[in-house]
Amino acid sequence: MNRTVRTLLALLGPLLLVLLGGAVLQGTASAAAPPAGQATRYTMTAFTNSSESNLYVYDSPDATGFTLQKGPAYTPPSGLIRDPSIFKHTDGFYYLTYTTNWTGNTIGFARSTDRVNWTFLYNYTIPISGLTRTWAPEWFIDTDGSVNIIVSLTAASTATHFTAYKITATNSALTTWSAPTQLSGIGPNNIDTFIVKAGSTYHAFTKNETTKYIEYATASSLTGPYTIRKTGDWAGFGSWVEGPALVQLDNGGWRIYYDGYRAGKYWYSDSYDNFATWSTPTEVPGLSGFIRHATVLKETVSGGVTLPTNATRSLRSVNYPDRYAVVRSDSLGYVDPVSASSSTAVKQSATFTVVPGLADANCYSFRDSSGRYMRHWDFRIRFDSSNGTDTFKKDATYCARPGTASGSARLESYNYPGRYIRHYNYALRVDPYQDTDTFRADSSFTVVSPWN
Repeated sequence: MNRTVRTLLALLGPLLLVLLGGAVLQGTASAAAPPAGQATRYTMTAFTNSSESNLYVYDSPDATGFTLQKGPAYTPPSGLIRDPSIFKHTDGFYYLTYTTNWTGNTIGFARSTDRVNWTFLYNYTIPISGLTRTWAPEWFIDTDGSVNIIVSLTAASTATHFTAYKITATNSALTTWSAPTQLSGIGPNNIDTFIVKAGSTYHAFTKNETTKYIEYATASSLTGPYTIRKTGDWAGFGSWVEGPALVQLDNGGWRIYYDGYRAGKYWYSDSYDNFATWSTPTEVPGLSGFIRHATVLKETVSGGVTLPTNATRSLRSVNYPDRYAVVRSDSLGYVDPVSASSSTAVKQSATFTVVPGLADANCYSFRDSSGRYMRHWDFRIRFDSSNGTDTFKKDATYCARPGTASGSARLESYNYPGRYIRHYNYALRVDPYQDTDTFRADSSFTVVSPWN
């Protein structure tokens, strides 16, 4: 982001917050990284291009770089496992619901204790006469605790004229369900409807099967009536896309994943203004072109990376262990050689005070000996004095993720999730995560005793 745009955003930020209705719409007031000893875990379930009958399970600490946990992890007794949707129930089990076949009137259910080993439960018949296709069931847990499934149904002879319906669990075992209720205002001919709730508003993302765009609608009730707010390529997601699935990030933003099925790509994009605008779509690293129609479950679990705060430390490069993060006289960050024979000035340049994150106290900020903070500007690491703005605080905050070596950490940008501090030609930058060993090593640092 260039200097002019950033200056305008800093000046207009408070006004935009008022116009958008305050912190609830911004999504940042209640969001925060987990405290020390805990971590965020994002579990992704998907089927693949190579098989519609095998479930693949991945997880991630940052919603960007996903690691395979098991694949195939589950094959149903018969039929398909397209469009798998995952949630964790109050009984401690993880549950899947999924599309069982290209035609028919059933959805499938499976259960797991650990997200990777699954047991088939049953196929459920949607009690509507004449259904020819029953696609893309998605869990939706409402704020009243009710467990719902949003599913796309049609009685047409071809795969057209889908309409979104809701069924609600009527027992805690999730074995009995209410009569289907149509979601007023969505359809006909909308499929893959995914709903999230922010404040008192239900936000629906749904594929228009005629135009092949993901549309956006809102309602004050789960069953509607929904008002279609955005059509066409309103968010820059492109056409011939489907399977939207959303999850909220630790910094309060919302991430949407979706399937660019004609191009054979899988994408994500982020929003920080109540779904009005979205970042430039980015391919899901390592998985784009392999997975299809995923959903992502966010949880807080034990573990994670904890750095000492209000203590001086140095950051040693994992793959260049004789080099450390430093601030040079030009105020920019590098990884330079530092040793016992280095001058006092060099040792001081490699020594920082680790403090609670300026934008989120469960993340971290780094202050040099002159009181300047390590922040990114045009994605380059530099050290500046705080000007007290929200933009500066976010630029200077980094969340710790596991590094490649035991005890090491990777530092993710707070306001650009998926970007990490890494060295490139020995210069420190915040670059988008890449699914390569080189990137993971370049972005890993061991927090060690201070040089000065």
